[in-house]
Amino acid sequence: MKPTRISTLVIIAVVCAAAGWLLLRAVYAKLPPLPWTGVPALLIAAVAEAWTGRDLKRRIAGRASGLKPVAPLFASRMVALAKASSVAAAIIGGFAAGFDFYLAGSLSASTPREDALTAVITFVAAVLLACAALYLENSCRVPEDPDAPKPDH
Repeated sequence: MKPTRISTLVIIAVVCAAAGWLLLRAVYAKLPPLPWTGVPALLIAAVAEAWTGRDLKRRIAGRASGLKPVAPLFASRMVALAKASSVAAAIIGGFAAGFDFYLAGSLSASTPREDALTAVITFVAAVLLACAALYLENSCRVPEDPDAPKPDH
C-alpha cells in the first residue's frame, strides 16, 4: 500500500468544492441553515487519530517501555483508518470550501453569513482531521534499520 499523497487529497477537495458550488447554485435557497454539529465530530476524530499516531510511533520505534509491541494487523487497520479519514476530510473540506465560495458574495445577509462562518470552521476542522490522519498513517511506518546495508545507486 502506498502512502497517501497530499496532492491526491487536494484534488479530491477541489473537485468537491466545485461540485458543492455548482450544487448550491441550484438548491441553496431551499436548504435549512448549515448545521455546526459536524465540527465537534471532526475535531474529536482528529485528536483521537493524532493521539493514536503518537502512541503507535513510540511503540513501533520501541521507545515505549512496558508496552507490548504493535500487532501488524492492528497497524494495518490504523493505516486503513488513516487513509479513509484523510479522504473523508478532503471531501468534507472541499464541500465546506464550496459553500464558502458560493456564499462569499452574500455575506451581508444574516443566514448566509452564519452558514459561511460554519463552513469556514468546518473546513478548518476537516484540515485538522486530514493532518492527523496523515500523521497516523506516517506513524505506522516501520523505521529503517540503521545497520541495514544501503543499496548502491
